[in-house]
Amino acid sequence: MRNESESGGTELVDPYCLKEGEADRLLAGHPWQRFVALGDSVVEGLGDPVPGYLDRPWVDRLAADLRRHGPDLVYRNLGRRNTRAALVRSTQLDKALAFGPDLALVSCGGYDTLVAAFDEERVAAELRAVVAALRESGSTVITVSMIDSSRSPQLPAGVRQRFASRLRALSDATTEIARDLGTLHIDLFDHPVGDADNLLSADGRHANRRGHAIAAAEAVRAIGAYLARPELRNGAA
Repeated sequence: MRNESESGGTELVDPYCLKEGEADRLLAGHPWQRFVALGDSVVEGLGDPVPGYLDRPWVDRLAADLRRHGPDLVYRNLGRRNTRAALVRSTQLDKALAFGPDLALVSCGGYDTLVAAFDEERVAAELRAVVAALRESGSTVITVSMIDSSRSPQLPAGVRQRFASRLRALSDATTEIARDLGTLHIDLFDHPVGDADNLLSADGRHANRRGHAIAAAEAVRAIGAYLARPELRNGAA
């Protein structure tokens, strides 16, 4: 169980972060044994440390929480910074499938929003292909619409305006794919913390460790809600 000495007092009183014992309650009895994560820097876990918050990327935190209730869980993170969605599919998907996961997390397209020519239909097609292949392999797939960083007052107004429509398009496409392919979807896009002035790292692109703590908390809560579904409790799925 995570304790105050591990994560720091600030995180424990943050209204958006996990409460003591919350992850243990929500994840107890989960069925997964092989967890793989694919994507760009969001999955790799870039972000500045923040005093009072655990200095660990959000996907790694999720894996650690899952491992507490499945000590034999094997975890592999394939995420790499500066990786467009097409490259995630061409360089990470085969490795992920060879790993034989029963749980896979996919978050990509964020880096595509930063390049000059953003082709939202191409990005959506690449993301759909990755998710479909993992679903066809029998994996439970987690998809993510990340927090809308264009709302952050830490960014200049011109930057916020430039990326708002791209980030919304990526979020909408991810949500549609999640609905079509039956993923376990974590929708953080309109999370109220997006307006906070202490969420981003110094580069203005990546969430800091407070943002990672919040993303990890919402991931645990979404998985807990998924595990609580009656058909799963009754062994029908």
